[in-house]
Amino acid sequence: MVTENPITRPETGARVCDPQHPGLPGDVSPLGEPRPGSATQDADFPKNSSPEPRSADLPVCGFTEAPGSVSLAAQGPNALSGAGILPACCSMSPTVQGRNAPNLSVNSHSLQAVNPADFGDWDTKVQSHPHYSFFHGAAWAKVLQDTYGFTPLYLTNGAAGQDQSLLPVMEVRSWLTGRRGVGLPFTDDSRPLCGGADAFPKLFSKAVEEGRKRGWKSLECRGGREGLENATPSLAFYGHYVALDVDEARLFAHLDSSARRAVRKAEKSGVTTEISRGAEAMRTFYRLQCRTRKKHGLPPQPFAFFRNIQKHILSQNLGIVVTASHQGRPIAASVYFQLGERAIYKFGASDERFQEFRGTNLVMWEAIKWHAAHGARSLHLGRTSLANDGLRRSKLGWGAREERIEYVKYDLRADRFVADHDETSGWHTRVFRRMPGPLARLAGALLYRHIA
Repeated sequence: MVTENPITRPETGARVCDPQHPGLPGDVSPLGEPRPGSATQDADFPKNSSPEPRSADLPVCGFTEAPGSVSLAAQGPNALSGAGILPACCSMSPTVQGRNAPNLSVNSHSLQAVNPADFGDWDTKVQSHPHYSFFHGAAWAKVLQDTYGFTPLYLTNGAAGQDQSLLPVMEVRSWLTGRRGVGLPFTDDSRPLCGGADAFPKLFSKAVEEGRKRGWKSLECRGGREGLENATPSLAFYGHYVALDVDEARLFAHLDSSARRAVRKAEKSGVTTEISRGAEAMRTFYRLQCRTRKKHGLPPQPFAFFRNIQKHILSQNLGIVVTASHQGRPIAASVYFQLGERAIYKFGASDERFQEFRGTNLVMWEAIKWHAAHGARSLHLGRTSLANDGLRRSKLGWGAREERIEYVKYDLRADRFVADHDETSGWHTRVFRRMPGPLARLAGALLYRHIA
């Protein structure tokens, strides 16, 4: 049974699961073993065996991928075009748009640096681009700005939100990791939206130029590497998405047999699900999330982050929490977002003591049905490390298609593209796995703004 609660907003003074609250069960182990190298939002993805991968037919920004890699030794703002990575760009400087936009230079043939929160029709116009995702919308920018104080710097070559080229970037200012441009923090795939084959190189070149002025150490784009000829990927992942443009019977038939068995077992075991946008559902999810993150050796993000997700996303009809319960006790929960026809699974958590009831599998199936019934034509399942074959096959078991997501990171001091490391596993996971729950939550509240 699925119960959909009415939309509710957090009430002033209401009880919240603050990262420093000692009552959360953050020292209890979650479902499953840690998956080395897995993306953090996949820490509790429902497990299935699955068939061999199917290649994706989802286009990636309209670019043709070029093999090879280079290092740039050229200096100055034209280093990228001079080295043959990017075409030469006209000498334009970003203009300022919006109350929170940075103070950039202006001329009459300029790019625009905009804050999506300042445009009431931003989401509508973003959805006119064929490769948009939820993260290109205004809500995610609001969550990041309100939680961590990041500065929106969304570069566009047209009026804000029009179906032209857009490079979404947040400026991260940290005394620990330095000042950087990140497009976008805590996202799986926020590739540029390109109006033409040469649009992204121009936007990237101008972002590098502006980054030099603002003292950035680096500029990272999470997606879109194929638009920068011969650029070395900093990180690479698999992406998976489920097509939802068929009826429920066909959706279920597309699942791997192990996924279907898990869903049926959950239903026969008396597991019930609730779909909600309310603050209490988010608090329930966070309690499970703290358990799951501890098992995988990662601190939970601060509850303020999830409180802002509820405020700017869930309460605005842009997302849901799906919770599975057994005999009235929550045993699994996941958070999903949707903008227009695109939905994404973002966070998942569960209680390992009830693993046998397959609550996480039923949560995913109910979310698939809900998004299909509410206008979504695809559900993205997030990123997966290339080495994590188990998680990859679990996602394919939901009838998903596969694509490759490549990030790029440009070191502005060394003037070259650099490789990065997937640091979701390592010595630090052993430390956090042994850390008491309240201390881990405090660590997350302190650290995440620096490691975006």
